[in-house]
Amino acid sequence: MENLKQIIGQNLVELRKLKKYTQADLAEILQYSDKAISKWEKGESLPDIEVLYQICNLYGVTLDYLTHEGNYEDKQEYVTDGKSQINKIVVTLLSISLVWFMVIIGFVYPLIMNGINLWILFVWGVPISCIVLLVFNSIWGKKKIKFYILTTFNWTLITALFLQFIYLDFTYQIWALFLLGIPAQVAIVLWSQIKR
Repeated sequence: MENLKQIIGQNLVELRKLKKYTQADLAEILQYSDKAISKWEKGESLPDIEVLYQICNLYGVTLDYLTHEGNYEDKQEYVTDGKSQINKIVVTLLSISLVWFMVIIGFVYPLIMNGINLWILFVWGVPISCIVLLVFNSIWGKKKIKFYILTTFNWTLITALFLQFIYLDFTYQIWALFLLGIPAQVAIVLWSQIKR
């Protein structure tokens, strides 16, 4: 196991230097301390599997790259060419397009069949798209992006509720809904400041 730690540590140093990152840069990206990065690179400890996965995505290599000896040129079979990241983006966008396809069907069908204009569905499509983005970002993405997605979800959900009440002709003090967004936004900001 000690030999494996050393191999992974050497590979982490090589990849970091190839990307011209300092330990502090990498620590900020991974949201760990630079001391933890230093321990990994010295082979004193190993990052957990989630962090190894994050590192592999960051550098465009497989886990096999990190566990095998040799330099970058010797291990080209373990280097990904960016197709994986492109595929993740395409799958995410396809899922969001499915949401909007359903929104358009929900708008067009009642309009054609009964002359009912359900424009409010387009408003609800935004927070629903944020949920889809949040799911895929939790699987593949970065914590920093999650902050922006949650912020967008918070305010578009409140806006959708506000417009839904207007759509239903219920207008009595509905502006107060926006007050709900304030503590939710504070919670999102505080949550984003938690370090691992």
